[in-house]
Amino acid sequence: MKSRTANFALRLPVSLKDAVAEASRKDGASINQFIALAVAEKLSAMRTAEFFAERRARADVEEARRILFRDGGQPPAPEDRLPEAVRQSAHTE
Repeated sequence: MKSRTANFALRLPVSLKDAVAEASRKDGASINQFIALAVAEKLSAMRTAEFFAERRARADVEEARRILFRDGGQPPAPEDRLPEAVRQSAHTE
């Protein structure tokens, strides 16, 4: 199956084009590959932000607080506890 591509003329300031050329060279990729990946990463970040914004809009904060602070339940089982070294490092950060 052949992938479809489209051509797009891109104007960049010379300094930015030079920086992209250097970064793509260090990454072992062509400038085209580097820019395509950068665009894909940006789209992914934007879609992730949209996903969490939509989830936040549906959130019921009061219900979450009620669940978190409810009475009852059981203490964590030993296998559910963090190792002591992890707990110690969490307090030093």
